[in-house]
Amino acid sequence: MDEGAPNTDLITLTRHVLSEQFRLGTAATGDLTLLLTAIQVTSKFLATNVRKARLINLIGLAGETNVQGEDQKKLDVLSNDIMINALRASGKTAVLVSEENEEAIIIEGKLKGRYCVVFDPLDGSSNIDAGVNVGTIFGIYHVPESSSGTIEDVLRPGHEMVAAGYTMYGSSANLVLTTGHGVNGYTLDNALGEFILTHPDIKIPERGKIYSFNEGNSKYFHPPVTAYLNSIKYPEDEKKSPYSARYIGSMVADVHRTLLYGGIFGYPDDKKSKSGKLRLLYEAFPMAFLTEQAGGIATTGTMRILDIQPTAIHQRTAVFLGSKDDVNDLIKFYDEHNAKAA
Repeated sequence: MDEGAPNTDLITLTRHVLSEQFRLGTAATGDLTLLLTAIQVTSKFLATNVRKARLINLIGLAGETNVQGEDQKKLDVLSNDIMINALRASGKTAVLVSEENEEAIIIEGKLKGRYCVVFDPLDGSSNIDAGVNVGTIFGIYHVPESSSGTIEDVLRPGHEMVAAGYTMYGSSANLVLTTGHGVNGYTLDNALGEFILTHPDIKIPERGKIYSFNEGNSKYFHPPVTAYLNSIKYPEDEKKSPYSARYIGSMVADVHRTLLYGGIFGYPDDKKSKSGKLRLLYEAFPMAFLTEQAGGIATTGTMRILDIQPTAIHQRTAVFLGSKDDVNDLIKFYDEHNAKAA
């Protein structure tokens, strides 16, 4: 075959999800497939608008703040509206939780479905003016048979999610997804308007060479975090090279790099942010689910993130995730510190 000839067996996101549905046989209803279709349509729309945000005046503040007290960008508001409308219109959702909305959205009437979706419609949007990669993060729960679809159905540990993923918007649009059977990455082909499988069965290396922390906050870090960072920046073994620092400030971009290259991403709780900074439901849980499905570890330093029982929809948490060996090294520093404290 001519090396320049295009691939004629394209595996699209829709085809890949449908193959999972066929694998499940009669147990599959097709509802999750339709829900994921709504999410990918939203991702395509946002990918287009992120690229031309400057041209169509979507850069800048919308003049409001969200529930987190953060200034909302115009693109934040647009992204949130698009995501809510698409998910509601799919007819497959019962409860929606967005970073931008103070209260959960309960779907009523004929459009009510059997899934709950938690999402950050545009993570890293404070970087949009600078052209830095941003993204959409989402997690999906199935509503138990005994429930009619209430807020309690999203206040569940992350290990009960049935799917999670993110779409990163930058030089290309990349959608990374797990339905509990490994992690796959897709790239948007703008000519076809389809997400094509480009990163099948992503496995995070067992150890990396990169750490991703906001060291501008190092003044406030607790001792185990400071000790761990010193150990990788100034290794006692002279034959070992120090780790490289890479911090973008957009969780989607930092986690995407960590999944592909290995290493550790961390946003700890500290003396200033006592509960951590990242939101549990729609940032920590989806990224932890993806990391574990790719063979990595996600922890608060003292417990598995996916085992946390949420008590509020905008609850925050400490997050460390990445390569198995790197995260285990960090956990040892927490264990040693806690043992001394005891």
